[in-house]
Amino acid sequence: MSDSSIILQLVARKGMVSQEQIAAVEGSLDRKSANALFEALVSKGFLERKLVFQTLAEEFSMRFVDLDAIDLPKEPSEYLEETLARQFRAFPLGFENGSLQVAISDPLEVESIDSLSHMLKAPIEPVLADEKQIERAINERYFLQDTEDSGEAGAVADTDEADVQLRDESTGTGQDSMDESDAPIIRLVQVIIAEAIRKRASDIHLEPLERRFRVRYRVDGELQEMSSPPPKSLQLPVISRIKVMGRLSIAERRLPQDGRIQLRVEGVDYDLRVSSLPTAYGESIVMRILDKTGLMKGLPELGFLSDDQEYFEKLITLPDGILLVTGPTGSGKTTTLYSCLNFVNKSDRKIITVEDPIEYQMPGINQVPVRKSIGMTFAAALKAMLRQAPNIIMVGEIRDKETAEIAINASLTGHMVFSTLHTNDAPSAVTRLVDIGVKPYLVATSLRASMAQRLVRRICPDCSRPHEPTRRELAAIGLTRDALGDARFMKGVGCPRCHNRGVKGRFGIFEIFEVNDEIEKLIYSGGTSTQMRSVARELGMRTMREDGVRKVLAGLTSVEEVLSVTVDEPTSST
Repeated sequence: MSDSSIILQLVARKGMVSQEQIAAVEGSLDRKSANALFEALVSKGFLERKLVFQTLAEEFSMRFVDLDAIDLPKEPSEYLEETLARQFRAFPLGFENGSLQVAISDPLEVESIDSLSHMLKAPIEPVLADEKQIERAINERYFLQDTEDSGEAGAVADTDEADVQLRDESTGTGQDSMDESDAPIIRLVQVIIAEAIRKRASDIHLEPLERRFRVRYRVDGELQEMSSPPPKSLQLPVISRIKVMGRLSIAERRLPQDGRIQLRVEGVDYDLRVSSLPTAYGESIVMRILDKTGLMKGLPELGFLSDDQEYFEKLITLPDGILLVTGPTGSGKTTTLYSCLNFVNKSDRKIITVEDPIEYQMPGINQVPVRKSIGMTFAAALKAMLRQAPNIIMVGEIRDKETAEIAINASLTGHMVFSTLHTNDAPSAVTRLVDIGVKPYLVATSLRASMAQRLVRRICPDCSRPHEPTRRELAAIGLTRDALGDARFMKGVGCPRCHNRGVKGRFGIFEIFEVNDEIEKLIYSGGTSTQMRSVARELGMRTMREDGVRKVLAGLTSVEEVLSVTVDEPTSST
């Protein structure tokens, strides 16, 4: 790995990053290392990897090569054996003007290239490249060559496979020690996982069909097939390997199973939640990818515009009451709750969560897992938590009357409670609580607000271009050309950064329903969600459709995206 301390000194001296930015990022790190700080600066967007390595190359009078932009040798072992490539962290690019071009990431390792030149008995010209690109090139190209040599050419092709290391939860040690004959399967599973992470997928689906073994990635809410999935003949060993990694029983193929994989890819820790389901043609495996860096998200990154963010910050910092985040599965409720906890997590507050399961482990917060097999339910955990004198409580989900009533009683005794509920809109949270058996007067006095949300895809910022909306698009969101004003309709044209899809990442559109005096009276009198919605609209509540339209007019997303996740209301106005 390149000397990150040299990189940090260089970027600071060149003014590429400020001391304030370094200090801000450094304060949030668990591991105080130069490499961790560099990676955090990149992930925060303060530094661009390619520009850093270009500058480093100029500083040491070396040629910079972007490995993602050139054709790599299909048989790199013709130039350099895999063991030497890994030992020297170098990738061969071929001969040019009588010298072997070798990509390295640390300019201070040029001297060790002399040793390599002596071993190969050939002149070597080192060029500088991004260390992550070098790792991917070594893992991908040498692996492809191995599979072609062993007759498994169809197993995988043209992926940016990363260095994947399985972690043991109890010891933290590597767990990839298997028979030598299993090595190709191990590496194939690594390729599948690494490609999913490179594509920023939220989950991986391995689906046994009648005549083929399909691998799909869910990227920004859409399923995409792996370009060259494993052949049907590798279905059983691949599934068995994943079950071993997730500590599932490989002998049990008749019942569903759940497991967990902890691994590190290119220096970033990930949790994978593994679910197996028996089907007609074998076990279907779904791995949900939990990126721990998602905890670093602030409220603006969730998609709040400035006015809604200020309003929501006021709600989550109230001293007591219940705040509910509602929406269907996959709408980002959990991410929003964790961002709320991150915002209120101060040294003078005690925060306890009860979750099934614990999705992310957050520093400074007491997290309690639900274990139904031993009687540790949401309700039992909540009762015990109240004796721990917390300021803030987070309940993963309110599912039944007992959990709801304990959460409400907690809020009435001076605690702030965050939780989620499955409803289509924000006002329906009230009727949902009443439906599961909570007394209306308890709901009225404890519920501070509910927020419904959906996720829409963000227009790729690297290839977004001004877009002239059609009359049909304008009519669909209730606008005319005369009413557009300074609106900025944008559209992604497609680029390598978004894989030519025109969209990159997702963010939320929101509907915030605050319980005030008028809403309280309605709840007491048994008002319907339609009545509460009408009153809230009169008092200024913005619907999800309206929030989505605001973000369309700001050039953040498209009309199609907003229409696909929201419903129209006859009374809506923007």
